[in-house]
Amino acid sequence: MDVVWIAAGAVVGANLRYFVGQWVAAWLGVGFPYGTLLVNVSGSFLIGVVSTVLTERLLVDSHWRLLLIVGLLGGYTTFSSYTLETIALLQSDRWLTALTYVLASTLLGLGACALGIVAVRAGMGG
Repeated sequence: MDVVWIAAGAVVGANLRYFVGQWVAAWLGVGFPYGTLLVNVSGSFLIGVVSTVLTERLLVDSHWRLLLIVGLLGGYTTFSSYTLETIALLQSDRWLTALTYVLASTLLGLGACALGIVAVRAGMGG
């Protein structure tokens, strides 16, 4: 039964990732993988928020963690796309762009996750 919870979240998350990526590409262009960067950073923030809420604030059934963290956010975040795009940048000799992308994804992702945790703790009297 757990796989159903994960699959339900993943369907929504993967489609959300696609639509966010398309929207960002239309807005900022495709010269830099802005869509994947935005998805990874916002997904990092959301996983910080959701995991903190589910483990520190709410007593909920474990299926919520499977649905929201493993399924939805696992389907939404795009680490595999990030690595493939980085390799593509390196293979096209865009070393500086690849380095910028790796550093921005890593640092902004870590910062966003920490901010999500802090935001929940501060906003909920923690």
